Amino acid sequence: MSTDSEIILRSVEEPAVFAELFEQHARMVGRFAARRVGVVAAEDILSETFLVAFRRRKDFDAAWQSATPWLLGIASRVLKKHRAVEAAHWRSLVMLAGREIGEGDGALEEAADRADAEASLRSLAPSIAKLPARDRDTLLLYAWGDLTYTEVAHALGVPTGTVRSRLNRVRRRLAAGAPAAAAADLEGGAVDGPVGSRA
Repeated sequence: MSTDSEIILRSVEEPAVFAELFEQHARMVGRFAARRVGVVAAEDILSETFLVAFRRRKDFDAAWQSATPWLLGIASRVLKKHRAVEAAHWRSLVMLAGREIGEGDGALEEAADRADAEASLRSLAPSIAKLPARDRDTLLLYAWGDLTYTEVAHALGVPTGTVRSRLNRVRRRLAAGAPAAAAADLEGGAVDGPVGSRA
């Protein structure tokens, strides 16, 4: 099976090959976008992300075998143009905080693995909505994009140390404004576990 890097390099000469990258990553990018702006708007984000990626495929850094950080970085930049939609989505999450929300895509194993983090993020939605855009992007690439510090840095075009400092700042801000249960998670559970431990 070809790596993402190999697919992208081949697609420079054979554009139709790029469809393989879409098939492998569309679900992941779509899920990330849906969490940010909702299912309906996510379709536009998904389409635009892959359109930009296709146009910029010659710029892909072939040293990276996986295209995930590159694609989520593009998606994050596309989302910046949709901030009003994202803000409305976060307001709706604030209204739904405390309710049980299903995954919607049937990925039961992933839902089980991330259920605690999802619940904490929902309860923290008001605080997350107030974060500066760059801090929110960093947090959500890490928590929902499942990227490492290095991959988040690559996606956002910043040094890894910047990612670490942003996540530490976010953790402190969220802990200060968190409800009691979510604050406990930040101190040693669902949210702090991933944010503080994955390198």
